Amino acid sequence: MRIRATVAAVSGALALSALAVPGAQAADSGSASTYRADAAKVREAAHAAATSGKSAFSTSAAAVDEPYALDVTFSNIKVNKGKPIVVGATTHVTIPVTYTLTHAADVDITAADFLNGPYIYRGSFDTPDNFQFGDDPGTCTPTSSTVASCVADIDIYANEGYLVNSDAGTWKAAGLAYAYNGQDPSSTSFDITKVGVADQGGFTSPNVQRQSKLTVNAAPEPVKKGKTITVTGKLTRADWETNKYAGLSGQSVVLQFRKAGTTTYKNVKTIKSTSGGALKTTVKASVDGYYRFTYAGVSTVGTSTATGDYIDVK
Repeated sequence: MRIRATVAAVSGALALSALAVPGAQAADSGSASTYRADAAKVREAAHAAATSGKSAFSTSAAAVDEPYALDVTFSNIKVNKGKPIVVGATTHVTIPVTYTLTHAADVDITAADFLNGPYIYRGSFDTPDNFQFGDDPGTCTPTSSTVASCVADIDIYANEGYLVNSDAGTWKAAGLAYAYNGQDPSSTSFDITKVGVADQGGFTSPNVQRQSKLTVNAAPEPVKKGKTITVTGKLTRADWETNKYAGLSGQSVVLQFRKAGTTTYKNVKTIKSTSGGALKTTVKASVDGYYRFTYAGVSTVGTSTATGDYIDVK
């Protein structure tokens, strides 16, 4: 199921009323996709007003088609321990997040129909190109009457179309909280003005990167000392639109060597990948050991290192 940014051109009431069941029931159901879908709809409802030039939230109960601004704020959002989020061509990536939730004394964060969690988004906060939630809401442990320490995961499924290749690069983090306060979106008496929503963005997130892969082959083997060894390989990166790996050309890749009986690889030379990600270079045989390629990555592509290929020098 693909969940990208599709801010509804409808009122907040209509968007929230599209929820089949209250979020609390969704969380209890154990469905991995229900919270994600509900959170996305709540976010769309909260931001729908922005498309018509109105404020996203109203602090006044007089607003007839908007949720009110829930007195909840987020801070200290740490995504993936600050490390890049590397996503393969077909993998499910679970991204750990820690954060602090601060709330007013009258906001019951232990209520069954209060849910919250982090998400990441690409582009502007109000109209993002893409955003990704977790399968489940965050879990919070109160540290005082108005502050809680929280943990959650954000889930990305590469083989379900959650990303396109242009999504690689800079993202931001945000936090979303919503309280139904006993309101049932499936009920004819549903009153959106009694639903509270807090959505806060602009937090730092690591880059989302396309996974890279490297192969290596050193030949001939065995080889006489002083003779030429040809080392070949290939650099590829994940294509999120085809769910395959494609050659990556024009990238600097380092050839490394580890002498047999030692544990440390040393740089030999730097070469560039050519058409289709092909790698090829030559070195002189000296001692037994392992050759490998390593790639430092760029802002949109993750790092990778090939498994060393052993050469027996006679």
